[in-house]
Amino acid sequence: MPSLGADMDAGTLVEWLVHEGDTVHRGDPIAVVDTDKSAIEVESFDDGVVDAFLVAPGTRVAVGTPLARLAPLGAAVSPATATPVPEPVAAPPAQPAAKRRAERPHRAPAPPLRHHAAELGVDLKAVVGTGPDGAVTREDVDRAAAGVRPGRRASPYARRLARELGVDLARVAATGPGGTVQADDVLAAREQTTEQPAPVEAPPEVQPAAPRGSRATIAALMSRAKREIPHYYVATTVDLRELTEWMHRTNRERPVSERIVPAAAILKATALAARRHPELNGFWVLDEFHPADDVHLGVAVRVRDGALVAPAIHHTADLSLPELMAALRDLVKRARAGRLKRAELADPTLTVTDLGDQGVEEVFGIIYPPQVALLGVGRVTEHPWAVNGMLTVRPTVRLTLSGDHRATDGATGAQFLNTIEQLLQHPEEL
Repeated sequence: MPSLGADMDAGTLVEWLVHEGDTVHRGDPIAVVDTDKSAIEVESFDDGVVDAFLVAPGTRVAVGTPLARLAPLGAAVSPATATPVPEPVAAPPAQPAAKRRAERPHRAPAPPLRHHAAELGVDLKAVVGTGPDGAVTREDVDRAAAGVRPGRRASPYARRLARELGVDLARVAATGPGGTVQADDVLAAREQTTEQPAPVEAPPEVQPAAPRGSRATIAALMSRAKREIPHYYVATTVDLRELTEWMHRTNRERPVSERIVPAAAILKATALAARRHPELNGFWVLDEFHPADDVHLGVAVRVRDGALVAPAIHHTADLSLPELMAALRDLVKRARAGRLKRAELADPTLTVTDLGDQGVEEVFGIIYPPQVALLGVGRVTEHPWAVNGMLTVRPTVRLTLSGDHRATDGATGAQFLNTIEQLLQHPEEL
């Protein structure tokens, strides 16, 4: 079980994305893990053949617990410790699991499953598979034998949301790829049945007073951060006239889906400023600051139950604005769908939290350890602005830096904000 953040002590294995006997390569997604804040795709750490699963889906285990065992490439799965796989057949050279999944919409069940189906008198050809890649699972066979309708394909977040709201997934219209139920589908189904009272998990008198799940995780981390990190705060108001006029001109030439928004420009300016002020871009570990090799901006995204995740956009300073805009859209979409990758949560070097869409003008954030800085961004508003002794109205944004006093001081933070402001005055150079 990998550590997917400084606040993670344990995780729940939601599902396997591969089968025993599959060949996987480093970086291939192999499982989905629930961190209490979001469902994350976990990649393989090495090349090899999946020899055995050591943890069953639905099991919560501590960080560092082995989840599966890999055998060397070309090795046969150990029959003594792993579920038997089909007899070897002629096959093309091994390919990455992700590529094979795209090429094989359906997987044949292993012999033991065929035997199980035969014992129950179930025709496997008539069974709808709900496993990865449409594979038929033992549970699918049991449901077919009992005459129960097979479960719907759904994202991990959608399944949890359906349980919490009391929504029957079998009655939800799916709009996701391949007929997958997504969180929005569950919410839409819930709105259609609002006349029915929502299920109550426990009577009011026995409801726990302390936060649970993701809220408890966030509370614990933020409490630790405030105890251990001596925060300082510096803020400035930035004139965005040059940026907004530049965006109006250039966005006319772009399709609607590719237009730039101020948030992307602020992220790019922040990444460039972090490169110029590396003492704010890194980690405080063992009473010492360790600068990061590159700028991987973490972007705070609100997901389920009010939880926050801050996955990274890697090499942010090297992306063009259109590339950064596309990366931002993709990251937010996958975060809310519960499809983030382990690497995106493992190495943000500096976090940006933008609450402008919530209507607030100023954000004083808490640093996410072991990082040493966090930039808060408010909403863009029109304010009176004095220019050469004349009063006018300009679009402005309030930027607030939370800094770790062990690594830097207010003077460094002020220089950092000034650099961001200067960069935003020349948007064509971003």
